[in-house]
Formats: sequence, structure tokens, C-alpha cells
Amino acid sequence: MPQSQSYAVTGLPLEPFAPLFGLSDEALAAEGVVRKVVDSPTGYPSRVELEDAQVGDTVLLLNYEHQPADTPFRARHAIFVNEKARETRRTVGELPGALTARDAVSLRAFREDGMMIDADYAPRPQIEAAIARLFANPQVAYLHAHTVGWGCYLARIDRA
Repeated sequence: MPQSQSYAVTGLPLEPFAPLFGLSDEALAAEGVVRKVVDSPTGYPSRVELEDAQVGDTVLLLNYEHQPADTPFRARHAIFVNEKARETRRTVGELPGALTARDAVSLRAFREDGMMIDADYAPRPQIEAAIARLFANPQVAYLHAHTVGWGCYLARIDRA
């Protein structure tokens, strides 16, 4: 991707989730959160660290509003957050494991006001090309990456 089309992938902020770490299963259930023990090297992407959690880690499964814009595209969905997360990850010009561990991702392009104006399906080898194509439109302010099968939010992608 040319430098003028560089991108940054940013995880969710740690702060809203940290108070949930270590709570009892009962206390989590009262908040609508489920703790899971990771039993597979893929399938549990932590939205803070932008990497799949390791086998044996505990992750929190919860509902999160990733698209809060007051538009028809306002959205919330299930996400995982690793209880070992200690800081939000941001990559520039590099795809993190949360995207590259999937066979493909769905990309949704939004204007600054939160209206979706384009979307694309990108198999793993074509993710960066799809990002470049979507950002070629000057109206696109940011992208959201989602899993293909379950449709879960993975990460936000901005111009860098």
C-alpha cells in the first residue's frame, strides 16, 4: 500500500473492560458478560490487543457498541476481551493477528458522520488491497473490520 494510503488499526480502549477482569462468574452474569476459557488457538480475538487469545487464557464475551453514530448503521455485537489485556494495541501499515488469523474479513466503510457508504469482502491475501480501494474514496473516513461468518466486530481502521 503506498505511503499516502497508509492505515492504522486500533483496538478498543482497555479502560471500560478492566473493571470486569477477575470478577466472579455470577457478578459477570449480572452484567450480561460470560467468561470463557480459550480452547483453540484461533476463534477468540481480543478486541483490545488485536490478537487471538492463547489456549488456557480467559476471555470475556460481551456486547459492545462499536458504531455509536446516530445513523441507521448504529451497531453493537458480541466481542471477546482477553482478561490478560494490559494496553490497547495500535498498528500502522501492518495488519494485526486478529485480522490475519481469519480466512477473510468483511470491511465496512463509513463517512465521518457514521453513514456506511461502501463495503467489501476480503480474503486474507487481499485485505490490504481492499483497505486501499475503500480509502481511495475521499469520503471514507474510517473502516470497520468484521468476521465473515459471525459478523463480529474486529477492529477500526483509519488513515494514518
